[in-house]
Amino acid sequence: MTNHEIKISFQEYTSVQELESADRQLCAEAVKAMDNSHSPYSKFRVGAALLLKSGKVIYGSNQENVAYPSGLCAERVALFHWGANHPDDPIVSMAVTAHTDEFELKKPITSCGSCLQVLAECEKMQREPVKVILFVANGPVWVTNGIESFLPFLFFEDRLS
Repeated sequence: MTNHEIKISFQEYTSVQELESADRQLCAEAVKAMDNSHSPYSKFRVGAALLLKSGKVIYGSNQENVAYPSGLCAERVALFHWGANHPDDPIVSMAVTAHTDEFELKKPITSCGSCLQVLAECEKMQREPVKVILFVANGPVWVTNGIESFLPFLFFEDRLS
């Protein structure tokens, strides 16, 4: 038997104001993306913003549907838009935030496993890690470089590609 240990690494800031200017701006774009959230059922709005190497910003917001589970998370809305329209312009960073009037969010929300797997595939396609910034209004910010800190056992089958 062999024991293995997995360690994750991320930085925590007390607020968005501690981030460098480009990251603060991307967080502001993620807040703007939340405005287009269609979340009448959960009342849980999520916004994502991708910064591309060219400087272009791509937006995503969660889109719910009465025919559950026909909706889609904010992260995948943005990532699939990138893949369909800008695959040759690498993603540098992604900021994700959420808000609900139903209760106070005291820490950042993390992306679901499906979104993390899609981000992993995007990193593999562009051969570069994506800086991920998770934050909540008036709360902490979590930053990591690349998906492996969130999803250490990525699903990749090289024989499929």
